[in-house]
Amino acid sequence: MEVYADYAATTPVDRDILKNIIDNADEFGNPSSIHKAGKRAKAQLEKARRQTAALLNASASEIIFTSGATEANNMAIRGVIGRRDRPHVITTEVEHASVLNTFKALEADAEVTYVPADERGVVDMAALKRALREDTALVSIMLVNNETGVMQPIYEIREMLSGSDALLHVDAVQAFGHMTVDVEDFGVDLLSLSAHKLYGPKGVGLLYKSKDVHLDPVITGGSQERDARGGTENTMWIQAMAAAMQKASDEMTRRSIREMQLKELLLNTLTSAEIPFQVNGDVNQSASHIINLYFPWTDAEFLLTALDMAGICLSAGSACHAGTLEPSHVLSSMYGETDRSTKSIRFSFSYMMTDEEIERIAEALGDIYERLMN
Repeated sequence: MEVYADYAATTPVDRDILKNIIDNADEFGNPSSIHKAGKRAKAQLEKARRQTAALLNASASEIIFTSGATEANNMAIRGVIGRRDRPHVITTEVEHASVLNTFKALEADAEVTYVPADERGVVDMAALKRALREDTALVSIMLVNNETGVMQPIYEIREMLSGSDALLHVDAVQAFGHMTVDVEDFGVDLLSLSAHKLYGPKGVGLLYKSKDVHLDPVITGGSQERDARGGTENTMWIQAMAAAMQKASDEMTRRSIREMQLKELLLNTLTSAEIPFQVNGDVNQSASHIINLYFPWTDAEFLLTALDMAGICLSAGSACHAGTLEPSHVLSSMYGETDRSTKSIRFSFSYMMTDEEIERIAEALGDIYERLMN
C-alpha cells in the first residue's frame, strides 16, 4: 500500500471543502462588477473575508487575499522595504525559501541581517537582540518551522520588539490548524497563511495586515483588495479557504491529539526496532504534525528513493525547490556543516492517518536498514 506522510508539503482537499467548491461554482460573477451577479460574488467574497478575519481575531479590513503564502510573504517583505530608503531588516537562517530568497533578492535595496537558530531549532534570541537596531524596519520570523516543526517563541520576540518601530511579520503556514493563531494576542503586524496546508485548495492564501501598517503593492492593476493587490479575486477558492480554516479551527484539538499520537507511535516503533536515529530540534517545542529525524547510516536522497520504491511518500524538507535535494539550510544553521543536513528526513502527519500506516513506514525503514547493514 502507498503511504503518504508529507502533509507539511501539501494536504488533500477535504471532502466538505470540495462540496463547498462545487456548491459555489455557479456563482462565477466578477466581484468588481456592478450587476447582480457581480454583487452576489462580492457578497460571498466579503463573507469569506469576515470569516477568516474572525478566525484570526482580526478585522475584515485587515485581510488581503492572495494566490498563496509565497505571494503573501513577498507582499509583506517587499511592501515594507519598498516604502523605505534601504532599511535594516532581520530574518532568520531557518525560514522558508519564500522568505529567505525574497530577502536575498532585495539585498541591494535593504540591509539584511540573518539570525541563526540553536540546536533546538529555536532562533538565537541573544543574536536577535544584538541584531535589533533603532532603524530596524522589519523582523520576519516563521511561527512553526516547515522542516523541523519547532515553534518559535513569538511572545518573547514581540516583547523584545516593544518600544521599537520594527514591524513583526510571521509566516504561520505550518501553524494554523495545529495551534491557536491570534494576531491580537501575538501582537504581530503581518501574518501569512496558505489554504493547501490545511486541507483547502492550492492557489489561494492571505496576508493579515494590521490597519496601522502601510505597504507598497507588489501586484499592481485594478483596485481590488482595497488597492493592495490587483487582479480579479478567485472568489470560489477564497470561500473554500475560509471553510477550510473554519473546519481546521473547529477540529484543531482532535486533530492535534491524533497527530501527536502518530508522532509518538513512529518514534516508539523505530526505537523498538533498534533502527538508529536522532530527533532534529526540540521535540517538546514542536508542532504536533512534524518531526525531523537524522539517520546516520545513510543519506537522505538514497533513503527517500528507497522509501518511494516501497510506496512511502516522504521529503527531506521543503517541497519548494522544484524537486531538487540539497543540504538542508535549516539543519545547517542548527548544527553547522555536519552530515545531519544531508542525512535527515521530515515526517509530517495527518489526523487521517492510521496506526498501520505508521507501522508500514517503520517496517520499510527497518528493511532498508537491514539491507544496508548486511
